[in-house]
Amino acid sequence: MDVTTELSLDHRSRPGTAGSDAPAVVLIHGRGANERDLLPIAARLPEELHVLSVRAPNRMRGPDSYTWYELDLSAGGLHASQPDPDGFRSSLDRLHEFVGEAVEAHGLDPDRIGLFGFSQGAITSLAALLERPDAYRWVVALNGYLAESHEDDAGNAAGKPVFVGCGSADQVIPPGRAEHAAETLADGGAEVRFETYDVGHGTTPAEVSDVVRWLEDRY
Repeated sequence: MDVTTELSLDHRSRPGTAGSDAPAVVLIHGRGANERDLLPIAARLPEELHVLSVRAPNRMRGPDSYTWYELDLSAGGLHASQPDPDGFRSSLDRLHEFVGEAVEAHGLDPDRIGLFGFSQGAITSLAALLERPDAYRWVVALNGYLAESHEDDAGNAAGKPVFVGCGSADQVIPPGRAEHAAETLADGGAEVRFETYDVGHGTTPAEVSDVVRWLEDRY
């Protein structure tokens, strides 16, 4: 998949086998990564899905390193961090805009768009779903949390399938934050599956397999 720049966010695109009005998944990487980071996972997703792996809009210092927003550490350091409000708002707007553009440009089914995020991408994905539940069919959120700014909107995800996964040894985003996100969304009426895996701030083959099986009846 080559980088394409004709839409508002640089991204990589893999057409699905479903043809026109295809279901799609938008892959949203974590802080310090880029649009290539989740491609190994994309290779294991159902072939029917049109894959769009997006690059965050804000460059970091390292090569090929991008972020969706800066971190607000005022609540107690990294383990209790929240998204910087202005950057978070900007990136959510950019993501919503990109998805609308992609639906039109690639002839996707607007009722079958899913979000798949890791870490900062998971936080962004969950917030996007709560802001525009009619725009997204399902969400996979790995090693992330639900931003405090969106917790009161949890009821907006009622009836939406959400897979929340985390690492039991995650030293970046403690697993309790992911569990709290799952509980909050479930209390709001979302169809939540929550799983913990024996890993740090990363994924395992077993986790990806669980996600793929979970997706089978949801796109």
